[in-house]
Amino acid sequence: MDPFETAPPLDVVEWINAPGGLSLAALTGRVVLLHAFQMLCPGCVSHGLPQASKARAMFAEDDLAVIGLHTVFEHHDVMGAKALKAFVHEYRLTFPIGIDKPGPGPMPLTMQAYALQGTPSLVLIDRQGRVRLNHFGRLEDMVLGALIGQLTAEAGK
Repeated sequence: MDPFETAPPLDVVEWINAPGGLSLAALTGRVVLLHAFQMLCPGCVSHGLPQASKARAMFAEDDLAVIGLHTVFEHHDVMGAKALKAFVHEYRLTFPIGIDKPGPGPMPLTMQAYALQGTPSLVLIDRQGRVRLNHFGRLEDMVLGALIGQLTAEAGK
């Protein structure tokens, strides 16, 4: 995806920690950190999910919405909703997590829409709903914090 392109909607089949679900349109006016992960991804478990939790704790909810996206493109048989709910409980994840809708091939639909290369991936969406960062792999906490700080400081509340 190109920077400043409008973020595609999330194509989610089920939400965890978000009774009634979520939409990006409802979050306009806030910066959104979308963390794409798989529960069997070592980089997601050791770095990505803890980083998303830290971001949730460090920034005001009025400024930053943190959303997890469980986007399964491998090991489909063992990463269903029931297993994910147990994982979320055990790791004490409190931010909303959407289960990406499976596609006709191995890649889920939101993963395709955002042209994600794998997991962990981070997408930052600005207050106007535009993609400002689409990053695959590890991103240092300090770099992510600076980017979020820059986006939250921009006008457009």
